[in-house]
Amino acid sequence: MEKILHFIKKLVPRKIFTFFQPVYHFSLALLGAIVNRFPAKNLYIIGVTGTKGKSTVTEIVNAILEEAGYKTAVSNTIRFKIGNKSKPNKYKMSMPGRFFMQNFLRRAVKEGCTHAVVEITSEGSKQFRHKFIWLDTFIFTNLAPEHIESHGSFEKYRKAKLKIADNLLKKAEKKKHDGMLSGIMVVNSDDKEAKVFLNQVPDRRIKKVTYSISDATPIRYGKQTEMRFYKTTLYSALPGEFNVSNILAAATFADTVGIDHQIIKSAVENLKEIPGRVQKVNVGQNFDVIVDYAHTIESLTQLYEAFSNKTKICVLGNTGGGRDKWKRPRMAKVAEEYCKEIILTNEDPYDEDPEKIVNEMSATIKNKTAQIIMDRREAINTAIRKAKDNPTPEETVVLISGKGTDPYIMEANGKKTPWSDYEVAKEELEKVVGKK
Repeated sequence: MEKILHFIKKLVPRKIFTFFQPVYHFSLALLGAIVNRFPAKNLYIIGVTGTKGKSTVTEIVNAILEEAGYKTAVSNTIRFKIGNKSKPNKYKMSMPGRFFMQNFLRRAVKEGCTHAVVEITSEGSKQFRHKFIWLDTFIFTNLAPEHIESHGSFEKYRKAKLKIADNLLKKAEKKKHDGMLSGIMVVNSDDKEAKVFLNQVPDRRIKKVTYSISDATPIRYGKQTEMRFYKTTLYSALPGEFNVSNILAAATFADTVGIDHQIIKSAVENLKEIPGRVQKVNVGQNFDVIVDYAHTIESLTQLYEAFSNKTKICVLGNTGGGRDKWKRPRMAKVAEEYCKEIILTNEDPYDEDPEKIVNEMSATIKNKTAQIIMDRREAINTAIRKAKDNPTPEETVVLISGKGTDPYIMEANGKKTPWSDYEVAKEELEKVVGKK
């Protein structure tokens, strides 16, 4: 059916289609829900949105729910999981089309899942992909400028995020779903947009709770992060202040629905890594190599600050051709501020000249010399060699940012080159330092 609608879309003149586009997207969402018999009503659904941390929060929430004995489904930028079966998300979309999402939830119901943790994006909201995915809990992590060219303005970007919270109202009247409190809004009070989100759904049936980094003090960073959650001390292998905030988001939800703090502690401490999110690549070398998705100014800054005690060799490009061009010089300046050595490389140019993208970044760097290596594999290899040859390799970290678990390099004319920053970094490490 979706193929038929896509064919009709091609036949309709662009101006007419643009005018009726909202109706088109809504119709697909409704049809997908009808065909799959509105699966959201049979699951406890936790929707997570924000600019940063969405995938990480969904994974932590999932870990806690599994530790508590629930059978779960997960949909995020990293993967799609139903029960014990998981496969990578290779769609280059955090939230794929309406038919996919509704079918995913239907399969989760069929497999006996009780809970679904879903990453919901502004693009998904804009195209009504979130419609009929009625939420029991809504988690908001933060908001920073992103996808501005796609949405038209920051205000429209924020509005798309806010609309997701409206999905709480359908189930709020039930109070409980599968024996767990429903109609919950969890908001990061450290974010300047927190009040806007808290006020989005004035309905008194919604239980609103907040979390703040101050809730976790005292925080100690080292090989593990030590933090507090009420009277419980948690230890996490996930580094950085941003991950403390991500853990608090998930733990606050879990506490609100009555999950024991010792279960939360066990889940957090057993979660050793999240693919593509500050993920270590280790073949026995005496320096750190990290792969991370950081693709905003704020997330790149936070990534670099998480390794403030290390000499940083940084491999980065930009977030993609034809979009958010305003970020390029600012991300380059972040690299200039924090990195000892900067290697600029190709990322996802789409139909834009990749060298033009990198040159726009390079031109901003005034006080250091950025090395330009367009071949991403060669750039990663060069960074690894520099770390190996550093006089104090144990105090050095190679930070490869921008793609995380992205499965392709997106090039001109729709060309997609299969890719994995993690696998490439591992292969190049083995070439340079040998296998463990």
